Amino acid sequence: MTTLSARPGLTSALLLAAGMAATVGSALGFEHIGGYIPCALCLLQRQPYYYGIPVALLAALNAALGGPAWITRLLTAVVGIMMLVGAGLGVYHSGVEWHFWEGPATCATSANGVTQDASNLLNDLNAVKGPSCTDAALRVLGLSFAGWNVIASLVLAAFAFRSLRTQKA
Repeated sequence: MTTLSARPGLTSALLLAAGMAATVGSALGFEHIGGYIPCALCLLQRQPYYYGIPVALLAALNAALGGPAWITRLLTAVVGIMMLVGAGLGVYHSGVEWHFWEGPATCATSANGVTQDASNLLNDLNAVKGPSCTDAALRVLGLSFAGWNVIASLVLAAFAFRSLRTQKA
């Protein structure tokens, strides 16, 4: 009987899912706890994580149930590609923030900063504007959230592709 830890790709798929969940969870924490309202490009950068986590979990499930190794490898490769897309989105957004190129013309989010108080709702709709994609809300060690997303996405992509090399075909 094969133990779960001996199933090819199981540990790496679970680590990928956990890494992606931690990354997007951090972004959600900054939003909901820290009060940083994301711009439209910030929200777009979360998409590869939202799609990648279930794919990584499917890879882990396939490995745990003893499914064909090629399915686990394929799903892991898809996660790696998604993380490369996420890195590309982060590079694009970072370039917009550093004014290397133009961002989308309509880069603002909607009602995240609007109060729940009905008496102030109309005033808030007129006064509250979503953040601009060209202004970084916070920089840590010189990098904005978009820049840190590039690093996180590249690390996760590298981990996914490296795990493919260690899995048996």
